[in-house]
Amino acid sequence: MNYDLLLKGGHVIDPKNSVDEARDVAISKGKIAAVDAAIPVDQAAQVIDMTGLYVMPGLVDIHTHMFASSGIRNSWAGDKSILPDGFSFRSGVTTMVDTGSAGWRYFEDFRYRVIDRFDTRKFAFLNIVGAGMVANDLEQNQADMDVDRAVAMGKEHSDVIVGMKTAHYCGTEWISVDRMLEAGRQLGKPSMVDFGLFPKERPYYELVTERMSPGDITTHMYLGDVPWIDDDGKLLSYLHKARERGIIFDVGHGGGSFCWRNAIPSIEQGFYPDSISTDLHTSCMNDEMQDMTNVMSKFLAIGLPLQEIVKESTINPANEIGHPELGHLSVGAVADVTALSVYEGDFQLLDVHGGRLPAKQRLRCELTLLDGEVMWDWNGRTGVDWQELPKLYGVRNPEGLIMPPESA
Repeated sequence: MNYDLLLKGGHVIDPKNSVDEARDVAISKGKIAAVDAAIPVDQAAQVIDMTGLYVMPGLVDIHTHMFASSGIRNSWAGDKSILPDGFSFRSGVTTMVDTGSAGWRYFEDFRYRVIDRFDTRKFAFLNIVGAGMVANDLEQNQADMDVDRAVAMGKEHSDVIVGMKTAHYCGTEWISVDRMLEAGRQLGKPSMVDFGLFPKERPYYELVTERMSPGDITTHMYLGDVPWIDDDGKLLSYLHKARERGIIFDVGHGGGSFCWRNAIPSIEQGFYPDSISTDLHTSCMNDEMQDMTNVMSKFLAIGLPLQEIVKESTINPANEIGHPELGHLSVGAVADVTALSVYEGDFQLLDVHGGRLPAKQRLRCELTLLDGEVMWDWNGRTGVDWQELPKLYGVRNPEGLIMPPESA
């Protein structure tokens, strides 16, 4: 056998390699071994029928919260976080990035409890606040925004820390942003900004057109407070200026950061997100956000082509966090693969304020592979008919099976 596994008969979308057509995907030793139009089934030890599915690189969600084991009540760095494997693979996500749940004070504990455990690929943005997202009042503590200690932690854990983060700062000063940006520059890595409140003393347009640097990420791009359109319904020019400067626009849907009134004109006027992400936490996963494929479905409903949606959910975010080895199906790449179905019907999709939008299509994850291993199989494609299995399948020790006497 040439291959361990063959994904047969699916429609492959691999934006990095400009593939958007029916192809088979062969996997060997956890790597992509071939992507071709007709790979013989006799060359693989196992074949999975992918007919009717879109096969793509494993999804990369660069805005999540995973510090669920800290034990802190009602905290983003605590009970509101989600341990990775429980919610990643079922939604097609193979790589998750925690966005600032931990700062320099608790990052080593976060790494021990989460990053160094579980199967999902995991990275993190380090919060400029040492306490991280423990409590809103602590996120306002300017004395805890220590550039030197953040940089030291970022260097010590450079294999998993992909950048810096600030979030939820409510003051009128730029201190949280400026210190985060300085730490990011010293590390040579991007910074992600969750802008918090929007006081007139520090306007959003100044953030993206003057303060942030190329490669830095503004998340929650469709938050209601972000100015998007003028009185004539046209996109504001500062948005284009920011993009021309190289600023990255990330969705970060979450529980309060996605409005149709901003997203729809953005897509209609060709201003697409650079990356689609969830801002996954316990509140939004049980509310309008739900999961990664539901967020992707919202963009499908407002006219973003599926190929672009896949690009913004795979290779784009992988590049944004400095991991170009992920997010594609090139021969030799890790075999992180997601297969989605497109369901037709009458659906209703919600923004975070209860705004409803009708949709005719919805995406669902059918199969997820990590390093060539099946991690999620929603529709039993990897199984065989139970009647074809051995007579006593499931019995751990057939010779020791204790049967009752015939008279019993």
